Amino acid sequence: MDLNLKGRVAFVTGGGQGVGRRICLDLAAEGVAVAVNDIFEERAQAVAREIVAAGGRAFAAVADITKQAEVQAAVAATQEALGPVDILVNNAGVLVERREKGGAAPLFLETDAEGWERIVDLNVFAMMYCCKAVLPGMKERQHGKIINIMSEAGRAGEARLAVYSGAKAAMLGFAKAIAREHGSDCINVNVIALGAVSHEGIREGALSPEATPENNERLGKMLNAYPISRGLRRLARPEDVSGMVCLLASDRAAYITGQSIGISGGYVMQ
Repeated sequence: MDLNLKGRVAFVTGGGQGVGRRICLDLAAEGVAVAVNDIFEERAQAVAREIVAAGGRAFAAVADITKQAEVQAAVAATQEALGPVDILVNNAGVLVERREKGGAAPLFLETDAEGWERIVDLNVFAMMYCCKAVLPGMKERQHGKIINIMSEAGRAGEARLAVYSGAKAAMLGFAKAIAREHGSDCINVNVIALGAVSHEGIREGALSPEATPENNERLGKMLNAYPISRGLRRLARPEDVSGMVCLLASDRAAYITGQSIGISGGYVMQ
């Protein structure tokens, strides 16, 4: 299927590794010029080099997106390097820290405001800053695609992940509201909800790419939570997500807006 994305420009947050990296590479393979955003310059540059080496166009948009001024500067630099942003993928996020490696996250009553702010700043305010930076141009051109990458914790709620669940739910509510506000501007806003994803940025444990149900007992137990994982014998991978991003970024999805699509192996069904 030709998604007719050639010539578009995308800004992908958290694009330096994992799901974000795969989204950048697959959008580029469809002919999209990609601004790879990451707070770590070496990550952003590495993915941008991968894209250029494959014949694509890319720009390393290094910025701390929890700071609005840095977002505005990164989007302006992207527009100068690649052109106006047609596609925004709000992929960057942060999870709560475990008390110890492999241990359970704390209950809400055992957390403090400093930890809440870190989660909310990146999952909510950074998303809003990015949307605020690209929406005026999208509205002027009467075309745009915004895709938020959230967690199923935001659709179902997760014990010991209360603040994270709330922040991810905010991504969904915000997307629906913006979809209503800017439908008349032909701007599509949708959300992809993920469960556990195994990727190259995770070096060890159940989410490591090297983990299998045979060599990792915790992974074997985790697979039971995802209906399709029981058959596939694996968790989600970045490439399971990037194809849907490419579709939603295209005009093949022109009539899809304000929706949440679960790519979580059936962890949440709705």
